[in-house]
Amino acid sequence: MIAYQEILEAISVLSEEDQEELFELIRKRRIENRRSQIATNAQGVLQAVDEGKVVKGSFADIKAYLLEDEEE
Repeated sequence: MIAYQEILEAISVLSEEDQEELFELIRKRRIENRRSQIATNAQGVLQAVDEGKVVKGSFADIKAYLLEDEEE
């Protein structure tokens, strides 16, 4: 594994153009990783809904549902 400081030093010797390309590439990869995380989370939520593990509804619906559980 490359040390963080070594990476910084390697970047500093790149031309401005190459640094910009590198930063843009990193930005795009971070966006794609975040999209992937969001998609994975969404799949988990949809699966939980399908399995009946979550309650859907408005805030008032969910509040009533939670209070109903406390009263029983």
